[in-house]
Amino acid sequence: MNTPRVLPRDAVRDEPLDWPVVGHELLGGGLVSDFVRDTVETPAGSTMRRDYLLHPGAVGIIALDADERVVVVRQYRQPVGFRLVEPPAGLLDADDASWVGAAQRELAEEVELAAADWRVLVDQFNSPGCCQESLRIYLARDLTPVQRPDGFTVEDEEADMDVCLVALDDLVDAVLAGAVQNPTLVAGVLATHVALRSGRLDALRPADAPWPARDVKASRDAQIRAHGGQTRPR
Repeated sequence: MNTPRVLPRDAVRDEPLDWPVVGHELLGGGLVSDFVRDTVETPAGSTMRRDYLLHPGAVGIIALDADERVVVVRQYRQPVGFRLVEPPAGLLDADDASWVGAAQRELAEEVELAAADWRVLVDQFNSPGCCQESLRIYLARDLTPVQRPDGFTVEDEEADMDVCLVALDDLVDAVLAGAVQNPTLVAGVLATHVALRSGRLDALRPADAPWPARDVKASRDAQIRAHGGQTRPR
């Protein structure tokens, strides 16, 4: 067995790589995601095929009130057959002025709140082996009630969801007990707990911090278009 290499602190980071896409085909189209197959040239000169979902990306919000309670929704999710406890979240749309702007929109639409203080908690890929989705989770504080944006209509699953407050410590317990499973909630709640209890709130990244995953997505989407594939305008 080879001895694992110890990474120094400044080397602990994901590394963008660009293996050439030599073929691309659409296997199936959907409302949000398309199922595609890429033929990719490896560094050894061989080719491999990988099937995955294209995705516009998303933002999630851990909205924390002055009493250390988190605003959550309980929403039915057809693919898994559960009503999940989730934070407000939504897709990145083409007309969003910024990523934090998208998060502010979702917070107002889903739970009718605004926040004066926004920080980046976590950037993640929810399922990088089979889905392109990149997700940014924000911490929102100094909450105030607002009206839903003009033109927004509550429908489908959102028409049946309810809005709740849960103590942060109770959510941490629920995560560790396996009682809540939404990945945005799990990552966001644990990151919030660590930042709060270790005094790192002020060290969190600003709301407009760079998000390298979005630059890589733009480059990969350009490769897809070069092979005649379509990417959604998001």
